[in-house]
Amino acid sequence: MIERRDIFQAISDPTRRVIIHKLAQGPLNIAQIVEDFDMSRQAIAKHIKVLKECGMISITQQGREQVCEAKIDQLDEVVDWVTKSRTLWNQRFEKLDQFLQNSK
Repeated sequence: MIERRDIFQAISDPTRRVIIHKLAQGPLNIAQIVEDFDMSRQAIAKHIKVLKECGMISITQQGREQVCEAKIDQLDEVVDWVTKSRTLWNQRFEKLDQFLQNSK
């Protein structure tokens, strides 16, 4: 059974968020990504695999190197969810505030 991954799984891990941030500044090969972390190349490769499965990055082969590139437009799903959630919670807090004001 293949595990389905989504954008929220991609951003749930701090290491993956750092990788996304690095790639947002431009494409990097895996060795360039690994150099800023105190973990093995294999561990970073697992994070990169998750990011690829979530659609957050693309990987292309350039000679002997694999180059990763961010697909930041995928974060639109997160932005939409946060915006809708913020609107919902603001409405609820306004209703609560009105209730508390009326119950004085």
